[in-house]
Amino acid sequence: MKKKILIAIASLVALAHLPAASAATVPAGTVIVVQTLEALTSTDVPGTRVPTRLLHNVTANGKVMLPAGTRFAGKVETSRRTVHSTQRLTVNLTAVEIGGRVLPITTTGAYLVDNQNFKTKHGTSVSRVGYSVPVGRHLHFKLAQPLHL
Repeated sequence: MKKKILIAIASLVALAHLPAASAATVPAGTVIVVQTLEALTSTDVPGTRVPTRLLHNVTANGKVMLPAGTRFAGKVETSRRTVHSTQRLTVNLTAVEIGGRVLPITTTGAYLVDNQNFKTKHGTSVSRVGYSVPVGRHLHFKLAQPLHL
């Protein structure tokens, strides 16, 4: 009986030192398209929370890694907080929520959220000091580092 218990304990110890089964990984360079869940303004304070959700499934190796609707957290990076500021509204993703866990992510850079309400006849965005961005705006990001799920 003692021998069986010792063998069972030795087996558990050996299993604990084995490398973990390869978890799913979303590779660097993967494009993430999210949709805003709250309105933004060009004068929001940098650091303002920007909740979003994934617009389309993200797949890798023929497998869905992140289903559409997955929640992402973001934040305002820069804005025209003051009248004399030359900065424009940019937003970046900071984390993804998967199965109740929040995992940090790194993108290749902030996304410029221009003013789609005011454009020239050639389609160039005209940024005014204050403009609002409605709920549902699509934002495109690219992962700078792999995301291990």
